Amino acid sequence: MRAQNSATTPMTIAVGTTAGSAPARAEAPGVQGTLLALLGVVSFSLTFPSTVWGLESFGPWSLVAVRSTLAALIAGAFLLGGRVALPERRHWAGLAVVAGGVVVGFPLLTTLALQTSTSSHAAVVVGLLPLTTAAFAAVRTGRRPSRAFWLAAVAGAGVVIAFTVQQSGGALYTGDLYLFGALLVCAAGYTEGGRLARLMPGWQVIGWALVFCLPLMAPASAVALALEPVRLTAHGVVGLVWVAAGSTFFGLYVWYRGMATIGIPRASQLQLAQPLLTLFWSVFLLGESLPLAAPVAAVGVLVCIAVTQRAKS
Repeated sequence: MRAQNSATTPMTIAVGTTAGSAPARAEAPGVQGTLLALLGVVSFSLTFPSTVWGLESFGPWSLVAVRSTLAALIAGAFLLGGRVALPERRHWAGLAVVAGGVVVGFPLLTTLALQTSTSSHAAVVVGLLPLTTAAFAAVRTGRRPSRAFWLAAVAGAGVVIAFTVQQSGGALYTGDLYLFGALLVCAAGYTEGGRLARLMPGWQVIGWALVFCLPLMAPASAVALALEPVRLTAHGVVGLVWVAAGSTFFGLYVWYRGMATIGIPRASQLQLAQPLLTLFWSVFLLGESLPLAAPVAAVGVLVCIAVTQRAKS
């Protein structure tokens, strides 16, 4: 079969190729990668509202531990079903960074922050994540995006900061310290995960990172559930299920696949849209009031996204 395919390839090229078909094939992976990364952003945009729902039923430590345990069980089932071999030892350190950043650190810090901050406020503060991730990626990979890319990225971050200051009246909430810490650990996890997704399938990156956390998160769930009160509600259960299966597993799976295709800097800038999507969900699902400056911020952010996607990196 292979000999037949190789023999017919020249004829196929000679007869069926047009002047625009090769560039079209070259562009297809980029389009697919962008769509996958965007799907991840949409999944992530529901994380904060779902966490607020989850906090109706669980304490912050219980919610983080149980969500990670459930996500690890889902990932483990997929890995076992696919008979995936253990990752090479040289990848373990990178997987530990992913686990510490996006499986444990970011969920814990943002959940603690959401005890005192609204979902919409947390969303715009974490809007600085794209710029933070791009900076981490530049240091980690040694690649230097163009000046136009950085100008657009900084402009996008400026829009987010201005929006945050305008909405908070210039004051910082106690939870902001947690959110700024979450930015750093998540950016490190995204960067390392995007690098590993070039070496193994993206779902395996997050899958193994989750499974590596299971020996810690399973007993932590038992301890936290024993110490924190549990009041099961429909919102609380739905919120827990989404942050475990939707945000933590599915969202990171498509996100890392997208990053591996279009690159970490460009993918990270797509997350500039995440705060605005979260604002929508916060209003629609939580009943929070919509900030009047949101449409203006949306236009500014989308312009910055367009520029970063076209900028040569």
